[in-house]
Amino acid sequence: MSSCVFCMIARDEIPAKRVLENDAVIAFDDIAPQAPVHVLIIPREHHADLGDHVPAETLRALFEAVPEVAAIKGVEESGYRVIVNNGRDANQTVAHLHVHVIGGKAMSHGMVAFEE
Repeated sequence: MSSCVFCMIARDEIPAKRVLENDAVIAFDDIAPQAPVHVLIIPREHHADLGDHVPAETLRALFEAVPEVAAIKGVEESGYRVIVNNGRDANQTVAHLHVHVIGGKAMSHGMVAFEE
């Protein structure tokens, strides 16, 4: 997708503070972090969301990168949250599959908030 911001990051057309990359995925710091550690992991190939016929090897690569990112960012011992927002109701703001790795401070118990 030529106009997808995450595809543009994957093609090095937009700079990002990369944390990890390999043949399948790129991990980079979120530009609007919700915690001291907030990294996005994206597949290099474009998939809008989890329902976009994502190959199993792509899903595996995304989630294999999670503990690597946590170790690089120093939150593997203290803990971190892994989130995939999928679609409009989940507030997925970029239509390119991505995994959030969030940590660096204690989080509240509740995971979900709904708009009234």
